Amino acid sequence: MMLDKFVLGLALCLAALGTFAQDRPPPLPVEPTGIIETLPERYPPDWFLVHDAAFFHMSDGKIYVIDTSQDALGDQVKGLFNNVLMGAILQVPSRGEIMSVETFHTRGTRGDRIDVLTIWDTVNLSPVDEVVLPTGKRFMGMPERVVLQTLNNDRWLAIFNLSPSTSVSLVDLDTREIIGEIPTPGCSFIYPNKDMAFSAICADGRMLTVTLNDDGSEKDRNFSDPFFDSDDSPVFERPPIVDGIAYFPGFDGTVHPVAMNGSTATPMAPWSLVGPDESTWAPSGIEIDGEDDLGRIYFLMNPEANGVDGMHNAGGAEIWVYDPDSRRRVLRIPLQEWGLSFAVGRGQEPKVLVTNPVDMSVELYDGLTGEFIRKITGFGQETPLFLWGAK
Repeated sequence: MMLDKFVLGLALCLAALGTFAQDRPPPLPVEPTGIIETLPERYPPDWFLVHDAAFFHMSDGKIYVIDTSQDALGDQVKGLFNNVLMGAILQVPSRGEIMSVETFHTRGTRGDRIDVLTIWDTVNLSPVDEVVLPTGKRFMGMPERVVLQTLNNDRWLAIFNLSPSTSVSLVDLDTREIIGEIPTPGCSFIYPNKDMAFSAICADGRMLTVTLNDDGSEKDRNFSDPFFDSDDSPVFERPPIVDGIAYFPGFDGTVHPVAMNGSTATPMAPWSLVGPDESTWAPSGIEIDGEDDLGRIYFLMNPEANGVDGMHNAGGAEIWVYDPDSRRRVLRIPLQEWGLSFAVGRGQEPKVLVTNPVDMSVELYDGLTGEFIRKITGFGQETPLFLWGAK
């Protein structure tokens, strides 16, 4: 009896398998391998670089290249490359390269530290070269726009160091060699000045400007007059820059313009971002400002930040856009969700991409009308703390 039941069960299983085999679709064709997609040499204006610092596992940071004009996720993500341990990047369109300063350890999370400049090709998103940097010097902190800068017609790269002494290393991008280091004691970051000079902001409220010789050595240095007080009227270190004028926002909603197109930076008359009924508003966030090709400047604004200690990093509810020549606000962009960082795209119809810290998505707005366009998410991002408009 038991044998009969076993034979019957086996027969039923074989019959089911035969039916399944008859209904099974034909096998998929063999896919070709070794195909490498390429990107355009100059990224379109609607493309952005989303810097996911991987805040909770920083050895796995990534830069996503996103086409914000597309509706479908598969069309939005154009590629990615790594950036390790809170590095900084700089797009250099004239060279078709992206500079990336990052840090590795020989045993992954331990061992000997190695700081490198990795040079990525924009078309293939492949590393084409690297320059080993002096160990333990490069600035390591939240991503910043003001820690890398090209000089000498994009032939040199200036890299800000904080160890904790401050200095600037110069790398020849043609020979891939370090050509020198310029000390900047008491002064930090790198702001574009003339082609053979750079400026830095100092703790005593002044700006330092260093002019270089043809071999990269220091020619001279000059200091501006003080334009802020670190204790009583601090400013953010990251200004929007239009036509050689850097607009440093203060914690209190005041803007401090500084002309940086000569051997000495020149502070100009400050002005206020807020009106008489907006006294509690002030800039706030991680990436709090930007500029566009129309000459306008943007600020991420918090309705409760002015005068509240520690609120300068909290983010904001709106982005305010100004014509710096008339010192007039021309647009308010109310955000769908709280904003933490943002970037402005290039072109005559600029788009604004904003990090939403509520769900760590990014949200797109029209820079001319303030209209919300779309949310972009699900592309693998975890902590997209810094954004870059494609250059």
